[in-house]
Amino acid sequence: MGAEVVHIPVALQRCLELLTPAITKSSNPYLIDATLGLAGHSKVFLEKFTNLQLIGIDRDLGALEIAKRELQAFSARSTFIHNTYDQIDKALLEVGVSKVDAILFDLGVSSMQLDVAERGFSYSKAAPLDMRMDQNSTLTAKVVLDTYSHGQLAKIIKNYGEEKFASKIAENIIKARHRGELNTTTDLAEIVKDSIPAPARRTGGNPAKRTFQALRIEVNQELAILERAIPVALAALKVGGRLVVMSYQSLEDRIIKNLFNQAAQSKTPLGLPVDLPDSAAHYRLLISSSEAADEVEQVNNPRSQSMRLRAIERVAA
Repeated sequence: MGAEVVHIPVALQRCLELLTPAITKSSNPYLIDATLGLAGHSKVFLEKFTNLQLIGIDRDLGALEIAKRELQAFSARSTFIHNTYDQIDKALLEVGVSKVDAILFDLGVSSMQLDVAERGFSYSKAAPLDMRMDQNSTLTAKVVLDTYSHGQLAKIIKNYGEEKFASKIAENIIKARHRGELNTTTDLAEIVKDSIPAPARRTGGNPAKRTFQALRIEVNQELAILERAIPVALAALKVGGRLVVMSYQSLEDRIIKNLFNQAAQSKTPLGLPVDLPDSAAHYRLLISSSEAADEVEQVNNPRSQSMRLRAIERVAA
């Protein structure tokens, strides 16, 4: 599989702090780790709560195999499901549970996906243009780059990468593929670099970052899945159950913010002094806005630097 992966769970103590009250309320608590990855968060939860049942979901079969090994000591309390995180309701059916106490989402690319060069997520090493989180999927970055029109590519790079020079990048992608010069991640990174004026390349890190993000989102349909996943996760919570979501880019955080705010909003008409019984909000925000990782963690774990955490609790059936 390549180099050994070192996985440091992001905001681990904060996740424990936020989800513990929901877990300790139940004599038979269930936690859904909807983005199981290498099981860094789940392992700590299983160690801390000896009666906790885990439902671990991941679309990456490689990650699931590693997670199973990491959680071997807890196999009697763990169920592993290969699926996307918008399929929580199907996971519950499979396990025979209707509601759960706690749900955790840790979005974005996992350590394994980033660190194993041949997966194609990194722009720093030459690798196939893959970027699939689920390697059973047929849509790869190479397919997108070889078949999408200039308009389609420009739209993806602009909308999902928030890239000002999307049209020029798309134009140069089309030229390179016609010449047979677009075959690896480093080919793509060089095309992006050459498409962006030198003054604009001097700030904001690697100029390829935004285009790689855009392609990854398109290949894995990350935003569409997230928009479906949050309402399903909210519906899966017991009263008193809690959901924590960590995101790593503004497009994801905006979706989470909007869906959380909608869920926590009363439907009582403005001007009435009290909530009508059928109109009161069924959820409450545990954090008024979003939180970043603390400064020490950001120094020790660079991947935590862009993380934004939001949390919500179900307060009524």
